Amino acid sequence: MFIDSYDSPDAEALVLAGEERVSSERRARRELIAHGVGAVSFLAAATALAAIAPWHRSLSSASVALVLLTWLLVERVKFPVAAGWASPTMLAFVPALFLLPTPVVPLVATIATVLRQLPELLSGRTRLRIVPVLIADTWFTIGPVLVLALAGTTVFAWHRWPVYVAALAAQLAFDLVSTVSRCWIGEGISPRVQLPLLAWVYAVDVTLAPLGLVIAAASLDRPGLILLALSPMGMLYLFARERQQRLEHTLALSTAYRGTALLLGDVVEADDHYTGLHSRDVVDLSLAVADELGLDGRRKRDLEFAALLHDVGKIRIPKEIINKPGPLEAEEWEIVRRHTIEGEQMLKQVGGTLASVGRIIRHSHERYDGDGYPDGLAGDAIPIESRIVAVCDAYSAMTTTRSYRSSMTQQEALAELLQCSGTQFDPAVVAVAHRLLRPPVHQSARRPRQAGAVSRLVRQRERRLASLRASIGFAGSRRAV
Repeated sequence: MFIDSYDSPDAEALVLAGEERVSSERRARRELIAHGVGAVSFLAAATALAAIAPWHRSLSSASVALVLLTWLLVERVKFPVAAGWASPTMLAFVPALFLLPTPVVPLVATIATVLRQLPELLSGRTRLRIVPVLIADTWFTIGPVLVLALAGTTVFAWHRWPVYVAALAAQLAFDLVSTVSRCWIGEGISPRVQLPLLAWVYAVDVTLAPLGLVIAAASLDRPGLILLALSPMGMLYLFARERQQRLEHTLALSTAYRGTALLLGDVVEADDHYTGLHSRDVVDLSLAVADELGLDGRRKRDLEFAALLHDVGKIRIPKEIINKPGPLEAEEWEIVRRHTIEGEQMLKQVGGTLASVGRIIRHSHERYDGDGYPDGLAGDAIPIESRIVAVCDAYSAMTTTRSYRSSMTQQEALAELLQCSGTQFDPAVVAVAHRLLRPPVHQSARRPRQAGAVSRLVRQRERRLASLRASIGFAGSRRAV
């Protein structure tokens, strides 16, 4: 996933999930307990550090006010990073470690975090239940304070940079353990879902940490210079606004493409009921095969659209040919074979994502040995999405009764796929489809069509949906709200 790219279904889903979580008023009891324990344990650790660790400078109300002001202002800037959101917190946090008595910084960070959310709390736009999450999200401050206190390096000096590197590593480690454990235990979010997003958030922290040290060095004798952290805010704000607008445009465009695809699918079904139901069957099996083959999110999205619309070109084929009760004449077959080209042309008129889907549809009747149509492509020259649609389309067609022939049994259709593997179909795709569709040995050969694939697909979709819904909680975590 590229740091500046949103052309990914996974990134879009995580961003939308984060927005949903922020606006949600309901929290599971386990989630409340997990974040509550995180908040209480953080306050206990922060209080213990403030009470036990040595102070090398006195607490100045003016310095506290400057740190709080800077912290609140820098956190007003939120910009998209991969599938989440980040704020330049390091520009306030790092100087605070040296401008204030280091052991009190976690408590000051807690105050700043709650104050940032105070207007939303007072207006009722955010519920009080968010407070434990905000407090627990400041666990990242404990690691650096602990390292600096144990090393006795709470007074800034450039030659102590190895200690500062260790402090940064401790920050990432404490935050990683806190965030992953709370969201995993409380919200059921797999670490596998969390880690890619955290990696980008941490990349922002690592990038801004050196600038934070420069501001810290400048503000040692003149605390007011901590406001230098605000100098890049204007630029970051403009970048954030531009990226937010681009993200909104991308999400809107993605919604439009999906809506257009679904609308065209409905048109196909209205035009010919069998073709519409057949296309939906092909979608289910194609996605199950794609999951097994490990296709990425963008390719699975395009495959889903292609499987749904692979017969959209038949709208332009005369109905007397499509619904002819007997075998087609050679001239009629030539007309039918144009439906892939017609489908591509229709989607090219829509443009964007659907234009690339049109290319998949064009090649969905190519043969692996090169004897297919319309272009006679062979082997890997055929897009993998087209090869998947070809197998799933053939299986669905063979196991469906038409006016001019009866359906095959599941075992007969699978045997036909195996027989045509390597000639008409991609052997790798056939192998996966066969593994998904074959019935258990103890069951009848007339087991309902696609039952194995559909049941597996349903479970896969449920797991994916659960992960994305779980990401609602994660996308609202520290610097990702």
